[in-house]
Amino acid sequence: MLIALYNRVFEESDIPLLQHTFQILRENHVQVTVYKDFYERMQPHVEFKETPLLFTGYDDLCRNTNCMISLGGDGTMLDTICFIGDTGIPVIGINLGRLGFLAAIPENEIDIALGGLIRGAYTIDKRSLLHLDSSVPLFGESPFALNEFTLHRKDSSSMIKIHTYLNGEFLNTYWADGLIVSTPTGSTGYSLSCNGPLVFPQTSSFVITPVAPHNLNIRPIVVPDNNVISFEVEGRTDNFLCTLDSRVETITRSVQLAIKKEDFSINLIRLDEHNFLKTIRQKLYWGIDSRN
Repeated sequence: MLIALYNRVFEESDIPLLQHTFQILRENHVQVTVYKDFYERMQPHVEFKETPLLFTGYDDLCRNTNCMISLGGDGTMLDTICFIGDTGIPVIGINLGRLGFLAAIPENEIDIALGGLIRGAYTIDKRSLLHLDSSVPLFGESPFALNEFTLHRKDSSSMIKIHTYLNGEFLNTYWADGLIVSTPTGSTGYSLSCNGPLVFPQTSSFVITPVAPHNLNIRPIVVPDNNVISFEVEGRTDNFLCTLDSRVETITRSVQLAIKKEDFSINLIRLDEHNFLKTIRQKLYWGIDSRN
């Protein structure tokens, strides 16, 4: 069995947990491959019996990897999507960060999580991605996102106008600070903070959510994910921000952009005692009433 490990923010306070993790994997004869930068930061503090396999990105990640463990928060989890791409390698998140909605396994359950991985006692949740087509190259070899795509003002405090189309038919012009197109997975992220709806992960949809809209009658809308969503942007400056998850590019108004469903999906590992309803109750306090 081969397991990949990734972390982007190494904290010395995590050293005991990391040492424990590698010890469990070694005792169960699990071969590991570690993100190179993570290994170099960790190596002076964590004992290794032998040097593990190393990877730096999508191209040199072993295709026979059984799963990837993300050690960190949701941002760390989103980084792994670029490493995995269309390989189908499942990923699980151990939460060493704050909220941990995607990285839903708390660090005090790491023994349970590792045991489930080694025994194969888990469920695979397939999560859809969105894909960005643009008239200029953006986001390198990874023009896709698990959570969301956004357009946002950059060089001015003035709002921008985003003309939005579904399959070429005019939908709306958003006068706002920006616009979010989220997947069902991303509906619990930035979109939710801008009053977007919660959407179950299995729903075949996109959520279009304006950021601070000036029109009081404009609200988030859920559309089927077989639509192609395209945009034209206007503003008092020439530059705007375009993001895929936590990655950012600067674009001009001349850049043509369109969002569609990605051809492949991501496999998230879910331990049998964890599900979407339990997660929103624990992380978002859904249904909790102080009167009860």
